[in-house]
Amino acid sequence: MATATMERSRWQLLRGPLLTGALGAAAIAVLHLRDPHQQGSYGTCPFLFLTGIPCPGCGGLRAVNLATDGEWTAAVSSNVFALGLVAAAILAWAVWLVRRARGHDVPLLPSTATWAWVVLAIAVAFWIFRLTPAGAWFAP
Repeated sequence: MATATMERSRWQLLRGPLLTGALGAAAIAVLHLRDPHQQGSYGTCPFLFLTGIPCPGCGGLRAVNLATDGEWTAAVSSNVFALGLVAAAILAWAVWLVRRARGHDVPLLPSTATWAWVVLAIAVAFWIFRLTPAGAWFAP
């Protein structure tokens, strides 16, 4: 009976990471199958529409699409920040999955605001850089 309780407990621990992984894989598959390079295929960036200035996320869908096609140079040029976020998310998810599989009841990320501030700072720096002549290659 103790084994059944352990397995059920392990399943409960793994349910979140497995569902999150499935959703992430589905999102990447959709981006691979439905080309965001076609005008309006995923709508328009509201910030770009209102200001005419690309936001830090502009080009992110195209970058993931290009990465799934193996076109890494074009993907980096579309949005290296988005690729970094996707890579960091996959790494964090893998660590979460392994820790849950080992029986540790841990969240995906620690509940601190530090992560959000670090990502925000990097996003703003990337955003400013890609708007300068030196960062023109990274403009969407």
